[in-house]
Amino acid sequence: MTIAEQDVVVTGLAMKTALGDTAAINWTRLMAGESAIALRQPFLDLAPGPIAMCGKAPLNLQILTETLAKEAWTDAGLGAVDADSCGVVVGSSRSHLQTLEAMALQQRETPGQVKGNWLQSLGHGPALSAARAVSAKGPLLAPMAACATGVWAIAQAAELIRRGACERAIAGAVESPVTRLTLAGFRKMGALAKTGCYPFDVDREGFVLGEGGALIVLESAAAAMARQAKVYGKVLGVGITNDSHHVSSFDPSYEMGRQAVALCLQRSGLQPTEIDAVHTHGTSTAQNDQMEATLVAKILGTQVPVMASKGATGHTLGASGALIVGLGLLSLQQQAIVPCVGLKTADFPLNFVQLGVQRSLRHLLCFSFGFGGQNAVLALGSADV
Repeated sequence: MTIAEQDVVVTGLAMKTALGDTAAINWTRLMAGESAIALRQPFLDLAPGPIAMCGKAPLNLQILTETLAKEAWTDAGLGAVDADSCGVVVGSSRSHLQTLEAMALQQRETPGQVKGNWLQSLGHGPALSAARAVSAKGPLLAPMAACATGVWAIAQAAELIRRGACERAIAGAVESPVTRLTLAGFRKMGALAKTGCYPFDVDREGFVLGEGGALIVLESAAAAMARQAKVYGKVLGVGITNDSHHVSSFDPSYEMGRQAVALCLQRSGLQPTEIDAVHTHGTSTAQNDQMEATLVAKILGTQVPVMASKGATGHTLGASGALIVGLGLLSLQQQAIVPCVGLKTADFPLNFVQLGVQRSLRHLLCFSFGFGGQNAVLALGSADV
């Protein structure tokens, strides 16, 4: 294992999607090309549509966050004594919107009689839940960057460790986006698919909502080596930019997206030819897929393997970047690439992964792009580079 003391490494991982409750189940089903998307009607006053739900009812965000934090902590082999030096950077693009909507309905039906504590439903709620779950006493941050939230959170956690603000951190993002407002709003925009999610396909028709999240434990390499911890991989550089163009659309020049990729490579000390695979955002929308395909072709070339997982898990919004990083770490650990589930006829001349197969991987890029032109690209390295 080639790890320098100044490196930031990942020692714990937990994830949950409609595919399964654990990282192992998600990995196995994704490698097999399975999808958890199905026709669902979570609210009787809204029409049914394709959604990737974990159960019959929408997820409870607090329970999801606490469960993932504890599982990641356990997977890292950490105990109570390690929590004092642990930071928390956990975000969510919707946070407790589900609870706030329920309170709004109660207020309309019985004015002044709203039940529940609205303070527990604010945007930083998931980060607080994660901290309490493992009794973390270090710095706490709760980023929100639309669908780029997960990558942004992991990048912030790595920076806290590099600056010496904490020895380790729990980072990532969670999402329970199946709410009336979210479904109705995206449908009004025309963003939601009518039959399924087909990233980069000629017949793609929009994205499919999904539930879940991923949390990882990052540590300084020195701390990880001192306790002989297992290592999934390294967090290398990150590039984060903003288009400053439109509330939802990308700048059609893709310039700031290009700069995010370039900054990530520069800060990671990598050349485009050293990237062994890229796990794309892959939302199955016309604009996103065109933008990502253009960036991959122009910067990384047309032969680099391209992965996309939202045809299996649905789009978990703010949590999607954390899931992509989590799956990227599993790719490095297992030395394998996952297929673009839902892709049948490619709309772009790229090397899309059709089947989950073994492949030698040293460096991998994770793409994440959010409404408002928020661009986040993170590089991962295997433990032996």
